[in-house]
Amino acid sequence: MQQFEQYINGKFVKSTSSEVTEVLNPCTEEVLSTIPHGSVEDANNALDAAQNAHHAWKSLPAIQRANYLNKMADVIRENRIFLAKTLASEQAKVIGLAQVEIDVTADYFDYYSGFARRIEGEIIQSDRSKEHIFLHKAPIGVAVGILPWNWPFFVMARKVAASLITGNTCVIKPSCIAPNTIMEWVKMIQKIELPAGVLNIVCGSGPIVGNALSKSPTTGIISLTGSVFAGQKVMEAASANITKVSLELGGKAPAIVCADANLELAVNAIVTSRITYSGQICNCAERVYVEESIHDQFLEMVTAKMKAVTVEDAFSDNNPDMSALVSKDQLDKVSEMVEFAKKEGAEVLVGGSRSPQFNKGYFYQPTLLTNIKQDMQIMQEEVFGPVLPVMKFGTLDEAIALANDSEFGLTSSIFSENFNKVMHAAEELQYGETYINREHFEAIQGFHAGWKKSGLGGADGKHGMEEYLQTKVVYAQYR
Repeated sequence: MQQFEQYINGKFVKSTSSEVTEVLNPCTEEVLSTIPHGSVEDANNALDAAQNAHHAWKSLPAIQRANYLNKMADVIRENRIFLAKTLASEQAKVIGLAQVEIDVTADYFDYYSGFARRIEGEIIQSDRSKEHIFLHKAPIGVAVGILPWNWPFFVMARKVAASLITGNTCVIKPSCIAPNTIMEWVKMIQKIELPAGVLNIVCGSGPIVGNALSKSPTTGIISLTGSVFAGQKVMEAASANITKVSLELGGKAPAIVCADANLELAVNAIVTSRITYSGQICNCAERVYVEESIHDQFLEMVTAKMKAVTVEDAFSDNNPDMSALVSKDQLDKVSEMVEFAKKEGAEVLVGGSRSPQFNKGYFYQPTLLTNIKQDMQIMQEEVFGPVLPVMKFGTLDEAIALANDSEFGLTSSIFSENFNKVMHAAEELQYGETYINREHFEAIQGFHAGWKKSGLGGADGKHGMEEYLQTKVVYAQYR
């Protein structure tokens, strides 16, 4: 069993806290590793290391910083199989999808290295003669990244790559549920000789380590991917120092299926979106609105599709569609929400309970619900599990109004062969992303950002990089 330590100032060090947290395999419930519970002192030591390393790091030409990102990508590719197995074991992501996460993470580091020659400022016209106004882009300082458990390795790259290429140093707090892949990778990158303090990894709980990182005056920007509650706590802690926050929070993504949609495409895309990583992805379809005239046909098709979903151990040779939920807490939450939906009048067409064939592990059946009303909890609160509620609508504007009736605003989708309809929906849906005739899944060159309680700021692409930059304007008068 692995016993990980904190990674601070270029080396592994013991936590000042003697407590540890066990990391479990969600399929078998066996203990895989322990990580430090973490302390305020650990957090402050990591911030100090990052602060001390910052001036030298930002002074490096960006192309030299990019070389380190390329080396990080190389290390991932050299160890891709081991890292995928580590990821699958700690979070019950089926091995094929785990491999996708590992490979895309390597691509992400290489992609962001390409911004080395594209961090650009501006020359602004002055109202005075013999004066130039220069707008420079500068690093913020020390960047803190607080990670989720559902895409821990990829989201680590989202925060580390953007931080480092822009000249910031970085402190990362992994999720206590799924830290192993990150900690194994950190051991591997010792050989690239990244300057000490540029990247620090501190394990621990949100209330202790996360809060200390967020409220410190050393921190220049905090990027969190997590729940609305966690985002609120980070904003509260950051407020004392007016620290910049970038937050990707929850989602309750609607999918609208019009009568003129390609139904086979819609069913495949929505079910894929719902059962990928057992529904534990904030941007995937969480509720479906289907036009009345095709409602029954859609239900028939989606019922068959959901019944065909295979659920097995993440390492099964049968290449299952999904595996266990990540924890007992997550299993209990999904179970309770489905049971409450039944009490509110929902009808279960597929699944609706824990998977009976498993003696151990946190398995829940793919679940399809109908007889749904908009005010039900299952339509308003994030489930984060393989549960798909379906509701009918009359007109497209009605569907858009229902879709917008949410405190969240991360992603949305519409299925229709009518250009005018999809463009109208794309204009009116109050979401950071809208997918047309495809599953919910973003591209690294896009910009992943939520509206409303789904967050502030965003990640990916040029705009994600600019989250980690601040501006300085120089007025240069000459004679």
